[in-house]
Order: sequence, then structure tokens, then C-alpha cells
Amino acid sequence: MQWPVAEIESLRGNHVNVTDKLVRGGGGGNYFEVSGLATPAQADVEATFQVMDLDKAEPFDPAWRGTDAQAVCAARGADARGGVGPFGLWVLASDELKERTAVFFSVFKRDDADVARVDGGKKHVVLTCNDPSRSSYAEQLYKPTYAGFVDIDHSVVESFGGHGKTAILARVYPTKAVGDKARLFVFNNGESDVKVTNLNAYDMGSAKITTDA
Repeated sequence: MQWPVAEIESLRGNHVNVTDKLVRGGGGGNYFEVSGLATPAQADVEATFQVMDLDKAEPFDPAWRGTDAQAVCAARGADARGGVGPFGLWVLASDELKERTAVFFSVFKRDDADVARVDGGKKHVVLTCNDPSRSSYAEQLYKPTYAGFVDIDHSVVESFGGHGKTAILARVYPTKAVGDKARLFVFNNGESDVKVTNLNAYDMGSAKITTDA
């Protein structure tokens, strides 16, 4: 199932909005909690980010063009310190953040020779990643990363969202960030500041499934 799905919107309940909130960079790992949801363990979140300084993007290794993005994400996960990113959301997070699943972006800059080889001459590429490596205290769980590379012009989120062009689905098994103990955070581990230009989070009701007799 890929976004957008109109039926999902019908399940939205309580609404929380964050607008024009700056998340400082510097590589030290800054974050804030999106509070106000009654059920953050079952939430629908739409977020738009603005990168404040794309010049801080790290070089895109040409060798990655032939590499599975999932392998790059595993090597450069959400806890890495980059130029532009990793930044994004921690979902199903526990109070002390020992359990958390990261959904994030990292932006890289192509060199001039690589730009010439790419259709449209796009100068930047974004790694989009779902990193569940810290999603659970439970042992012996399979916690693979999922990722994709997306070319961008001006906006990381506009091109990534692309109305469902890139969709990542992963299942995680937290032990503490469950039910009303789950939290939602926005984070930035990159050098560049990132602004949350608009974030909408909704408590979600349960779907009613009917079957033909």
C-alpha cells in the first residue's frame, strides 16, 4: 500500500501542527518532541523540511551509483554526523530515547563530472532511509534498514514525497515505546540547520474491515 490513500485520511483525529521551527545543526544532535498527540504510537505525520545551507552537503561518492541504497543507509545510519543530515523523525520512541525508529534524509552533492552524467544535470541527491537499528531492546530481532536515492532540485521533501514515488515500509518491535509510552521527535544530526516549515501529525483511529459473507 502506498501513500496517498484517501481512506487513511478518514481515520485522522486529534491534530497537532508545527510551523517554521528551526532545528539547529552543528553535528551535536539536536531534537524536539512533537507533543499533544494522544496516541503517538498510531499517528499519521506529514512533514516539510527546508535545508538552510546546501553548501554543507557532503560529496556524493560516485561508487554509490552502483550500490544498493540500503547498504549505504546501513553504513551511514541515523546516528552518523553529516553535512546536511541525517535529519527527520524519530517515531515509536521511548521517553529516554533508548528505543527509537528513525525515518530520515541525508543530502549529498555531486561533483561536476558526475553531474554531467546524470539526466537533467541535478547537483544534489538525497538518501531517504528507515533505520530501525535502535527500535527495540529485544534481542535476536531482524532489523534491516530500508532506503532509496532520490534526485532533487530545490526541496528535499518535495522530491522525496513525490506523492508516493518513494515508499518505505518496515515493521519494528519496541518493548518500551508501546501504546501511550511512545513518543514522536524531530531530530537533526547534520552540520546545516534545518527548518520544519510545516508538520502535521494526527492521532489515528482504527480501521473497520468488513468482508463479504
